[in-house]
Amino acid sequence: MKLIVSNSSSVPIYEQIEKEIIRQILNNELKEGEALPSIRSLAKDIRISVMTIKKAYDELERDGYIITRAGKGSFVAPKNSDFILEQKRKEIEDYISKIAEISKVYNISKEEILEVFDLIYGSDDE
Repeated sequence: MKLIVSNSSSVPIYEQIEKEIIRQILNNELKEGEALPSIRSLAKDIRISVMTIKKAYDELERDGYIITRAGKGSFVAPKNSDFILEQKRKEIEDYISKIAEISKVYNISKEEILEVFDLIYGSDDE
């Protein structure tokens, strides 16, 4: 598993790790049942505190992305299709919110935004 973290980011390191693992799970780069690196080995590989990795893994487990088995390690949890779909919807909502914010700042109408969306998304009669 490859993880890149930035010390200069305003996002906490544990959160960067968590988001990257979630991204890899949702994109099927990490498969259901696949073992994650141990907390110690991942900490050593990316030169981050063991406690930081533990916090990221704890958050991932709390949110249902991974499961931890005592003495065996952490594994990608079985996928819940409804949960994944909800996560993707949330991601789309975040992008739409950003588009709305920008369009309001520059006085771009909702109709103009919808027109651009229709052009990019394609019409139903195509």
